[in-house]
Amino acid sequence: MIEPEELPENVLQADVQNVQAELVRMHQADAENIIAREVELQQSGAGAIKAEHVNADHSFIGMVNAKEVTMEGGAVGFVQAEKMSAGGYTGAVLAGSADIQHGMAGFVAGRDVHVNESRTGILLARNVYGNVTTVLDTRGALLAGLVGGLFAGLMLMLGRTLFGRK
Repeated sequence: MIEPEELPENVLQADVQNVQAELVRMHQADAENIIAREVELQQSGAGAIKAEHVNADHSFIGMVNAKEVTMEGGAVGFVQAEKMSAGGYTGAVLAGSADIQHGMAGFVAGRDVHVNESRTGILLARNVYGNVTTVLDTRGALLAGLVGGLFAGLMLMLGRTLFGRK
């Protein structure tokens, strides 16, 4: 295992715990935590990344907090960014501008969302550009929340009536 003090600019086929640098380039490697100004991953994995710019190619990332994220292939669990571009699998995206090309996303929330041949579970956006297939859009999410809340309230009232204390 390479310690952060010994870390070269390029990490090739290595496992590292914590990386803190200006520029991190990883190829077929993995890291638990990365804090950097710029991160480039190629066929690599990372638990958590905090950076200004992240570029990932066929990589797996648990969580990303960055100004700009570009991802091609691979998967990411959670992305919080000002600008995000993804082609692959994404769990949740919170972005000012999100661009999803030929991918799948579970939850997308953003100001401007550009979509091309992609699927989302829940999409909350001010402006949507392109063709997208969603399970729930903004109106559907609001309706599902209202119906779910009404159903939960009725079940609580019924439970209190049947099993309430005297």
